[in-house]
Amino acid sequence: MPVAEKTQQTITYTYQDGLYINLTSRCSVVCKYCIKYKWRWQYRGYQLRLAAEPSTAEVLDAVDAMWNPAKYREVIFCGYGESFMRLDTLKEVAAALHERGCRVRVNTTGQGNLIHGRNVVPELQGLLDCVSVSLNADSAEAYAKHHIPHYGEGTFPAMVEFVRECVKYIPEVFVTCVDLPGVNVEGCRRLAESLGATFRFRPYLDAYEAQ
Repeated sequence: MPVAEKTQQTITYTYQDGLYINLTSRCSVVCKYCIKYKWRWQYRGYQLRLAAEPSTAEVLDAVDAMWNPAKYREVIFCGYGESFMRLDTLKEVAAALHERGCRVRVNTTGQGNLIHGRNVVPELQGLLDCVSVSLNADSAEAYAKHHIPHYGEGTFPAMVEFVRECVKYIPEVFVTCVDLPGVNVEGCRRLAESLGATFRFRPYLDAYEAQ
């Protein structure tokens, strides 16, 4: 399957030294700050709203059409949806990518266990090199305010437990915090470090665009 041209439906896209995989448009949160609402599903010229979710074969074909180990450092599951909505496809693609020698990362809301009703993290051992969880809050109240989670009040503690499990099974685990009004950055940092994860603070995306 040929890679979609910009402004068309996109399975794979690039940014800096990463090749990104767009698995789904479905998500378990409605983050008020998400750029997919502000930018109408366009990301640096790529159309990330999927008319149909790609199969494992379609994803791998799209990766093969673009992958260049001299140009890209890793492959990242990250689109405008939550990749854990498609756990089986994520695992199949990650396994195939590892066989090809690719470093694999997932950017996630950390709600995979809630989505599937079980602890899915052990299933990812040996498939992922890195997991990056978008936290942006140090309490359930603050999280609900910024993210409007589908799973309600239990989302924040479940996400915290997801991070704790990832630390057991995944070589690198990051917890990120976006520069948003009212966010307790130091509280997020302390929480991340208490879970054994590495903390990363990120400016809001508009700040990147201004650079």
